Amino acid sequence: MRDAPAALRPGSIRLRLMTCLIGPFVLISLIAGVLTYLLAWLPAQMAYDQNLFDAASALGARLDVKDGAWRMDLPPQAEQVLRSGDIDRVAFAVRDGSAQVAGDRDFPPLRKPPKVGVPIAYDGVAGGEPVRIAALRVSRGQREAVIGVAKTVRMRAQIRQTALRALLALGVVATVGSIGLAWLSVTNGLRPLDRMRSHLNARSRDDLEPIPPEGVPYELEPVVLAFNGLLARVESAAQAQQDFLADAAHQLRTPLAGLQAQLEWLAQRHRDPETAHTVALMLSATERMARQSKQLLALARAESGHLEKSVLAPMQLDALVGECVQQFVEQAARKHIDLGFELEPAAVLGERFLLRDLIDNLIDNALRYTPEHGMVTVRCRQSPEQGSVLEVEDSGPGIPPPLRSAVFDRHVRLDSKLTGNGLGLAIVRDIAAVHGATVAVGTGAQGVGALFTVRFPASA
Repeated sequence: MRDAPAALRPGSIRLRLMTCLIGPFVLISLIAGVLTYLLAWLPAQMAYDQNLFDAASALGARLDVKDGAWRMDLPPQAEQVLRSGDIDRVAFAVRDGSAQVAGDRDFPPLRKPPKVGVPIAYDGVAGGEPVRIAALRVSRGQREAVIGVAKTVRMRAQIRQTALRALLALGVVATVGSIGLAWLSVTNGLRPLDRMRSHLNARSRDDLEPIPPEGVPYELEPVVLAFNGLLARVESAAQAQQDFLADAAHQLRTPLAGLQAQLEWLAQRHRDPETAHTVALMLSATERMARQSKQLLALARAESGHLEKSVLAPMQLDALVGECVQQFVEQAARKHIDLGFELEPAAVLGERFLLRDLIDNLIDNALRYTPEHGMVTVRCRQSPEQGSVLEVEDSGPGIPPPLRSAVFDRHVRLDSKLTGNGLGLAIVRDIAAVHGATVAVGTGAQGVGALFTVRFPASA
């Protein structure tokens, strides 16, 4: 799975899904928090108010009219119990209209309840401090009075703050949990895309097989079908290009061979300096064209995809190398290069024409970069554990380590003074890959020149 910063960059599907999910999750968490607070606080508020109502009713039970005047039978002990409290302060008052009957004279103004015997509760201020007031309207005969009980809200405020802190912590945990759950859900939902991406990244550059539709989610089926259609078109275009390349190279070989033979005959018949120079230039150009057409044909063969197992056949690599070396004896002699070979019996499973192209390009590359009076040695041997090994060593300038991986890319040439198109080693790499072999370049045994090593897999 990709890391979070990369997965949440702009335009990411994951970012869009998370944006669509987190907003509702947070809103639901807020609504749930508010509802929980109300459901927890309102019953507590009602319970506090009920205590005040009970206190007002108790005072009303001790209130009576005697001799035309209000009298309250409230012993000091009962009043002490009424006013007792560790945190909150309690005050009360009994009033008949504006006349104070009993209680605290600094009691805040009393509201008259609409009905007798039905108390009301409201907020007020007493002594500069918020209080909760319960008012009860009582009647005795023809007379009425209002009893008020007030209590500070210190305890209520503490309980409210505690509840709010707990709900806030719970809301944060719920929100974080919701976001985590949304992340896991989105990640799980996008896992088929990650699997498809990993599958495509694991493919080789020439693997254009369609994506298997089995196990693909319904939502991804149109994408897979469209992608398979694109792969089919790319494969068709690549095949058409390879066919054209192979046909063109093949068709050029015969006329170029004839042209080269005619120029060689002409060079033997006309030896005057001006004609000989012109014929030599034409012959050199023809040889370059013939070599390039041969390389194009080899490149088309190597790029035709992985060979079927039925096409690969057992053969002796040492015999094939011996045949190929003989073709370069004259080229080596022209530069006074000692072209030698050390061939041990070695068997491989391969395609004959492609292997000849691989060997020809390695030897030709060595001869072209080796100076006059140099040395080129071709070896092959077989290891029971590692399979067959082909080596081509030269005494040329060698290849610096930073450039050794680049020499197998197309059109890469280390010496621009030499003729060529930079395809030889790219063809070697492609043919080696077709045969499941590896090709590497290092330094020669004497510390000079280049050593190309092709390791073939052990034959089953």
